[in-house]
Amino acid sequence: MLSTQLDSTPAPTERAFWLAWSQVAGVGPVLQKRLHLQFGSLATAWQAEGDQLTQVEGIGPQTLQSIQMQRRSLDPMRLLAQAEAKTPDFWTPADADYPRLLWEIPDPPPVLYYRGEVSQVGLPEQWPAAVAIVGTRNPSAYGNRWARKLGQVLGEAGYLVVSGLAEGVDGEAHKGCLEAGGLTLAVLGTGVDRIYPPHHRSLYQQVLQQGLVLSEYPLGTPPDRAHFPRRNRIVAGLCCATLVIEAPDRSGALITAYQANEYGREVYALPGSLDNPKALGCLKLLEKGAQMVLGPEQLLSALGSLPQLDRLDRQVAHQGLAKSRAIAGTTPKSSALSPSVSQAEKPLPKLEEPLQQVFNAIGSDPTPLDKVVQMSGLETGLVSGTLLQLELMGLVTQIAGLRYQRL
Repeated sequence: MLSTQLDSTPAPTERAFWLAWSQVAGVGPVLQKRLHLQFGSLATAWQAEGDQLTQVEGIGPQTLQSIQMQRRSLDPMRLLAQAEAKTPDFWTPADADYPRLLWEIPDPPPVLYYRGEVSQVGLPEQWPAAVAIVGTRNPSAYGNRWARKLGQVLGEAGYLVVSGLAEGVDGEAHKGCLEAGGLTLAVLGTGVDRIYPPHHRSLYQQVLQQGLVLSEYPLGTPPDRAHFPRRNRIVAGLCCATLVIEAPDRSGALITAYQANEYGREVYALPGSLDNPKALGCLKLLEKGAQMVLGPEQLLSALGSLPQLDRLDRQVAHQGLAKSRAIAGTTPKSSALSPSVSQAEKPLPKLEEPLQQVFNAIGSDPTPLDKVVQMSGLETGLVSGTLLQLELMGLVTQIAGLRYQRL
């Protein structure tokens, strides 16, 4: 079991309550983990009185009312039976097989669906060290070549290569790893049964044969622009290191890198030409303290000093995470890779909903995620995806403790 799951609730019962809580509007991954930490189990939290629930940070009157109404209409054990009948291949944090590094992030997915050859890849406990390779969907020939080459090098060296099955860098990284006979994970922004982009159908099938596809979204979930930034946190959370190949100044790959840094994981960037706009994001990461990739041998040497997932002691992992959070807490903006805040006043663009709703909920002072959810009146998942879009637009920045601030 995971290190923070020391409760007496039977695993199947606790599994049912992770499912049930994920159905409660207004209770997203952040609050579910807080509820678990507060009460020791989500089964216990389900029975808690209102005054007990409001002791959990982020549960105000509106969220409490939503919880109390929906608890009366949801049957956790029936939900579990229905879910297991429809798609038995999923993990919750109540399962011993849930990836333990992913549990360490502030907002681990309550349900993680998977598809592929588990017998080939093994359960997360047996996974080798995982490294994310991310970058632009429209890389240069240089970016394509190095994404594929480093995917191959890491696959040959026994690392688990993680990416998002997207166009460009993601696809090349998967292909390189597969060509080397390595193991790869694809984290999707759709259900695990939906292939996006559609022309990656052949690559998807190859990943199923030599790895797994993962998603926090139920079967049948179609592509949605808000889903893809959200899935980036899973890519970063699964891995001990994230490697950015090529990324423009504002790119989803940079968000993945910032998240990896926030989680206390290593960040690497491939240097590129100043004449290439697609390399500017990597150059900025290097300026802010990311490690430079100077070649396959140097990268493998650097990664070799990191703890392997199959040897990682849970207590050490908790100590490392606590240390990274303590550092972030003492200097909210000092995270080496945090986007810099411009002091110049910029005219605000006209925003469509829900961008405007979420932006209006954020003040000039740091605003916690849960307060943004309450002020905007939107669901947590939608708010999180919208916040990432606002970050990419350069309108807000995330600082330590899942707080957001206008730029």
